[in-house]
Amino acid sequence: MNFSIVKYIIGYVLVFEAAFMALPCVVALIYQESEGWAFVITGLLCLLFGLLLFRKKPENRIFYVKEGFVTVALSWIVISIMGSIPFLLTGSISDPISALFETVSGFTTTGASVVSDVEALSRCVLFWRSFTHWIGGMGVLVFLLSIIHVKGSGSHMNLMKAESPGPSVSKLVPTVRSTAKILYLIYVLLTILEIIFLVIGRMPLFDALTISFGTAGTGGFGIKNDSMAGYSPYLQVVVTVFMILFGVNFSAYFLILRKKLKQAFSMEEVRYYLLIILASIGIISLSIHDMYSSVGEAVRHAAFQVGSIITTTGYASTDFNLWPEVPRTILVLLMFVGACAGSTGGGIKVSRLVILVKTIKKELYTLLHPRSLKKLKMDGHAIEHETVRSTNVFLIAYVLIFVFSVLLVGFDGHDLITNFTGVAATLNNIGPGLELVGPTQNFSVFSGGAKLVLIFDMLAGRLEIFPLLLLFMRDTWRKF
Repeated sequence: MNFSIVKYIIGYVLVFEAAFMALPCVVALIYQESEGWAFVITGLLCLLFGLLLFRKKPENRIFYVKEGFVTVALSWIVISIMGSIPFLLTGSISDPISALFETVSGFTTTGASVVSDVEALSRCVLFWRSFTHWIGGMGVLVFLLSIIHVKGSGSHMNLMKAESPGPSVSKLVPTVRSTAKILYLIYVLLTILEIIFLVIGRMPLFDALTISFGTAGTGGFGIKNDSMAGYSPYLQVVVTVFMILFGVNFSAYFLILRKKLKQAFSMEEVRYYLLIILASIGIISLSIHDMYSSVGEAVRHAAFQVGSIITTTGYASTDFNLWPEVPRTILVLLMFVGACAGSTGGGIKVSRLVILVKTIKKELYTLLHPRSLKKLKMDGHAIEHETVRSTNVFLIAYVLIFVFSVLLVGFDGHDLITNFTGVAATLNNIGPGLELVGPTQNFSVFSGGAKLVLIFDMLAGRLEIFPLLLLFMRDTWRKF
């Protein structure tokens, strides 16, 4: 393990977190809120620790997969710890574990909250909560790829693989740094576009910014106690559309920008993603149409919640915990499906499920035709054996973590639906679950120990499990 380069990059991350703290300070100045001093102090601490870590450039700048995974995992832990300090200093959240839970939920774009009355929070604190979604949506290290220079076999790709969601990561253009710039350009443009549409719908600018940050990062921290229920139908429709758009593989947008429309619209994962959404909206609308004044209203709420859950955003336009069993079951299943790989969404990812189904079909075909040689393909290209293997291993690790998490939080004594959907909501980075952690409730019902388990789940879900698990391997910490 090359500890010097790991410390160096974490130092960079802390310096950028210090810069991010300036934005809630500006908000505090605009609204004349005294809580801004908490972000000044935290920003100075981040800057101090960051400069201490990266003041000396490491002589050995070799950077391989192990360093990439460990750097990403430690960076997310460090920024979460530092990011929780303003909550404690302002008194918004008095318990350190709860403050860490809220911050991890923000950066991992989970949106599960422990705050009962968010409208009581100051504007600068609300801005910081939502802005953590935007920071974590595309990834902190992906942002730094265009700045940090490291050597080694595919060093930039090693960082990108560790932080980017999906079974495989590829470059959009020949260099990873250029790929990172393109991804962030698409991310910023979509965010700005949503802000414009929300402002056109007469949403206050502050609300438009915070809601757009949550939508872009597919996070879901609301600034109202009823999440999105109090906004107009137009605004709910706009957010629905952009939640679904941010759940699409960003490679499709790159192909559209390159005017390769046929190739973009022929992506299997995107087609299945949209098909699942449409089918879910149709079934749920039929099940809940008698609960609302019109079919259009039922379809609007069904579309909003399907888009919110499958993209793991977590906003709510209605209390879906009151829906019949079939719609609630569909939403729970969508928690596991998740969005597309290469998007800002969480969950298992549609591409992994497609690969899994194709693998099962191939196995059945092989049983019928033992001598046949059938290649797995997606988008007309053969799926590498390494991708299939990593998908299978990911699912095994996912199931084991899920089972043990449900068991551990069960010691709190809550009902099974609360525990099951609470773990599903955190491991898949969604936000609300059902029953005690439903859309009108929060995660404050869990004990400190259970919150630590859920914090682990949120980080594991956002980082695709393995970077976090590597921290617990003895061989990871051996010097070379």
